[in-house]
Amino acid sequence: MSSTSTASMVDVELQPGRPPLLRAEATGGAAGWAAAHRDALRAVVAEHGCVLVRGLGLRDAAETGAVFSKLATGLMTEKEVFAPRRTYSDGVYSSTKWPPNQPMCMHHELSYTLEFPGLMMFACLSAPTDGGATAVADAPTVLDALPAELTQRFEREGWLLTRSYNDEIGASVAEAFGTEDRAAVERYCRANAIAFEWQPDGGLRTRQRRSAVVSHPVTGRRCWFNQIAFLNEWTMAPEVREYLMDVYGADGLPFNTRFGNGDPIGEDVVEQLNSVYEAHTAREPWQAGDLMLVDNIRTAHSREPFEGPREVLVALADPVRLTDCSPTVEVTAS
Repeated sequence: MSSTSTASMVDVELQPGRPPLLRAEATGGAAGWAAAHRDALRAVVAEHGCVLVRGLGLRDAAETGAVFSKLATGLMTEKEVFAPRRTYSDGVYSSTKWPPNQPMCMHHELSYTLEFPGLMMFACLSAPTDGGATAVADAPTVLDALPAELTQRFEREGWLLTRSYNDEIGASVAEAFGTEDRAAVERYCRANAIAFEWQPDGGLRTRQRRSAVVSHPVTGRRCWFNQIAFLNEWTMAPEVREYLMDVYGADGLPFNTRFGNGDPIGEDVVEQLNSVYEAHTAREPWQAGDLMLVDNIRTAHSREPFEGPREVLVALADPVRLTDCSPTVEVTAS
């Protein structure tokens, strides 16, 4: 069915199990269309949490960057990445480098930082032959669907992210912090409530505690906002987890998540989180030229396994501070 919102005044196709779809006719060029429809697109995102725009015919990084700039209030430089990206231009990145056969399960981008994007933008320049959708899930709906006892514990305690940086897997210290200078890394950690410990081999281990539930800064709606499942050891493919545990040990995994008090999160909890996400997932296969806008606080996103070449560019936009989202736990390093 279609829905013309009085807020957006554009025709949006709404179908169960699929993200809202808007068909564009960019006869004057994608950037011009984006500039003309900026307010309408942002109103659709405010109403529905996301929108997939089809018909822009985005072809390259320069054109995509121009569209991103027209739609955003401000583009962000990514910090604390968990896996590397390619930088095309200021604020325009490749998708995270992640094995094509491994899913990137539902998460909210940079939910473990003190300043994160309020808006995510994705542009598909080359669609895979199979799979690879950027799927979405509504965070307030997910929160309501999870067991109250579990969400209440996470509200009380928050969640803990532990990271172990090395030069073999995941993002390096330089990729995550933008520098190899130890003093600069330490300054960043202290300023951003991250506990750190340098290892004898030169590696770095960090811990940071964050809220698992936040309030949307505009609507006030409570959202399940974190990367608890995605960055947990039990979301990894079994053979990958076993290899990493064997090589690096339980404390040396490139990333892992725990309850806010430090207790391990069991496989059953992670399976429960991912199953609730799956029950509320909307997906639409990418077509070359597509654009997708996602409210990063209200809407989780994922990347499904794929085959064939896939080029999706990403921008992190409209920075929001955690302190403006009514965090439920005090920001601490651990």
